[in-house]
Amino acid sequence: MAQKPSIPKGTRDFSPEEMMRRTYIFDTIKSVFRLFGYAPLETPSMENLSTLLGKYGDEGDKLLFKILNSGDYGANLSEEELRQASKISEKGLRYDLTVPFARYVVQHQNEIVFPFKRYQIQPVWRADRPQKGRYREFYQCDVDVIGSKSLLSEVELVDIVARVFSKLGISVTLKMNNRKILFGIAEAIGHADKMIDITVAIDKLDKIGLDNVKAELRERGIDDAAIAKLQPILELSGTNEEKLNILSGIIGSSETGMLGIEEMCTIFSNVEKLDINLTPELDLSLARGLNYYTGAIFEVKANDFSIGSISGGGRYDDLTGIFGMPGMSGVGISFGADRIYDVMLGLNLFPEELACSTKVLFVNLGEAEQEASMRLISELRNNDIAAEIYPDSTKMKKQMEYANRRGIPYVVIIGSNELERRVATVKDMRLGEQREIAFDKIVDTLK
Repeated sequence: MAQKPSIPKGTRDFSPEEMMRRTYIFDTIKSVFRLFGYAPLETPSMENLSTLLGKYGDEGDKLLFKILNSGDYGANLSEEELRQASKISEKGLRYDLTVPFARYVVQHQNEIVFPFKRYQIQPVWRADRPQKGRYREFYQCDVDVIGSKSLLSEVELVDIVARVFSKLGISVTLKMNNRKILFGIAEAIGHADKMIDITVAIDKLDKIGLDNVKAELRERGIDDAAIAKLQPILELSGTNEEKLNILSGIIGSSETGMLGIEEMCTIFSNVEKLDINLTPELDLSLARGLNYYTGAIFEVKANDFSIGSISGGGRYDDLTGIFGMPGMSGVGISFGADRIYDVMLGLNLFPEELACSTKVLFVNLGEAEQEASMRLISELRNNDIAAEIYPDSTKMKKQMEYANRRGIPYVVIIGSNELERRVATVKDMRLGEQREIAFDKIVDTLK
């Protein structure tokens, strides 16, 4: 019996149409990265397990795909012996692009010019339970600069976000906060030791509302007096400048908190000087990866489509410390290709021409007609117009149906009559209109 074809759960095939849309997203993002001097980097799909283990916490370690050692190692071992063998797996599929990037920077530190600006667009793997919107294999689009503490890098990332989503046609809101401000808030309300408990709770403000956040804070051991001090911070409104001014009055006793406020003032004032159509919004409930970030944090949401964040990132001060190279500060942001795809599809933002890989199909009506068609096709291709001929000389109806099903916008018909007069009948498949065009005018017309 023939085997039924299938793919592993949590993975996907992408049709030619889907791939053209995805490539459009990747190419748009890459073009913006390159404008800012970021260079491409790729790392292997698999890393040594020693590189990956212990970098994502206990839960992350459980989600690593481990790879059996190659060759026939263990071929003659029993199942129990295989389970006990310590060297059966020494490699794993990468879980994200960040840890491999840190490994690369440390490994190649003598060849790299710092600050080092790189972008990376590659798939990652997680042995998670597959469900809607969550896959075991998916792409990440990361851009990072490492080796500088300058806040100009944060300003640059705001500009990158504005340009990427402007080019893709997506209206977005960029929210920002700062890890130092979050620590300052925890310190000012007398619970510096419970910073993570406080931020995990306030991060849910948009989802569950203020009353439920207060209830969760109480559950986490925050007293009512501290919650009363926190409430006005969570209810701050006004411009970024107004929020920061009020905030400095509340957390002024915290040296770390004031440093965070100073950093955000610098970032916002520099962004204002740029000619971009995006103003970052200070959101004090924004928390993001708290054990990871040390300064400014970013999150981008689409304004016209209901979905989670479509981009996010922040400043980290010790990315390479895990590999014995401490104090290497960097900042980066990641664009969620799958969610961006869903937003663009939902809002019908993909250019119409992406629907087809071929712009012109020549009908095949026989040997002499085929020869003339091939010469014209060559001319079209020389002018960057995608063209092809139907491979078989068969019924016209079948060839026209092929063009329709492929979504090819123009069909060129050269029969014996047209060949004699050196003209072609060009049919616009979308409008259903057709006209005769001289051979030497076809390129200019279809351009």
